[in-house]
Amino acid sequence: MAFKSIDQVDMAGKKVFLRVDFNVPLDKTGNITDDTRIQAVLPTLNYALSKKAKIILASHLGRPKGKPEAEFSLAPVARRLGDLLKKEVPLAPDCIGPEVERMVEALNPGDVLLLENLRFHKEEEKNDPGFAQNLARLAEVYVNDAFAVSHRAHASVEGITKFFKEKAAGYLMRDELHYLGKVMEDPARPLVAVIGGAKVSGKLEVLKNLAPRVDRLIIGGGMAFTFLKAVGMAVGKSLVEEDLINTARGIIEGANQKGVKVFLPVDCVVAEKMDPSAQTKVVPVDKIPGTEMGLDIGPETLLRFGEALRDARTILWNGPMGVFEMEPFSNGTMGLVEHIVKSGALSVVGGGDTDTAVHRSGKADKISYISTAGGAFLELLEGKKLPGVEALKT
Repeated sequence: MAFKSIDQVDMAGKKVFLRVDFNVPLDKTGNITDDTRIQAVLPTLNYALSKKAKIILASHLGRPKGKPEAEFSLAPVARRLGDLLKKEVPLAPDCIGPEVERMVEALNPGDVLLLENLRFHKEEEKNDPGFAQNLARLAEVYVNDAFAVSHRAHASVEGITKFFKEKAAGYLMRDELHYLGKVMEDPARPLVAVIGGAKVSGKLEVLKNLAPRVDRLIIGGGMAFTFLKAVGMAVGKSLVEEDLINTARGIIEGANQKGVKVFLPVDCVVAEKMDPSAQTKVVPVDKIPGTEMGLDIGPETLLRFGEALRDARTILWNGPMGVFEMEPFSNGTMGLVEHIVKSGALSVVGGGDTDTAVHRSGKADKISYISTAGGAFLELLEGKKLPGVEALKT
């Protein structure tokens, strides 16, 4: 590993700038509706607390336009984190400036201070060196535990690292890179990638990068219909990206040339509209009525996908098999979770919808690793270097 982990740096009694991703969903009254991202950082936080570090937490929340906006304050996060840590977590009035520096200087070993939203300053997203230096002057050690934003060259992610001698990855960042590294660099084979979701366009670079690396490629979800049309199927009113039909055909042909077996749906659940009360039926993919659309993979497809996964030793999954949020179209995605668990393979799951589906299945604890990232997860699968990761390298 080309970077240090948090347990490889001396932080005892030191001021530690800990970049986290507390970009949590809030309801209209400002209450947190899902604290997964806060919970995910607790192992790193608890380690730093055990070393009596003075912890300065930094995050963004939402999309403020480079200025303070009350609805994007991190105040709800400070309250929830305080509950989880069973100690007070004060919220600084800003993330830089004299008042913030006074609060940092007043920290005792084992104290935690949460800075206000980094994106209240437009310089954060512009990776402004002066802003980065003002953040860096708050601490002696830098730790990035925000893999989910590490594909962004922002001041608190990339620019700030230039002003620290001691920098490290938190446990969440370390685990994300460890498991994705196992998939991308040295997988136990057969390696099977399952790619779903609505559109090919959102996964195009992932498919191009993965197709030559895997042993089998399973394609489901709405995006499968572009591939089905590419191989000559009439798919009714199903979602198709017409401008990517030739590209889809090229991905299949390229995979076949490398001996990679591509699995597409053979049947699907169709309805006239995407509605939980819609009348549904299962049809072969070459017999989708012109007035209906495919909204989930069918039972025969699920069996075939399950067979493709049965002897896998490594499975990568990104994207659901259908509109799983609606009961009539959830069987494919939930059934796939069952097959992945039964395989006994090292399983790495990523993407917000996929993450949600796995937790909804009640079998999240049977999956080897569930990524908390979205864009960063996809960009790593695309083969891109992530600025926040590169900045940690020693």
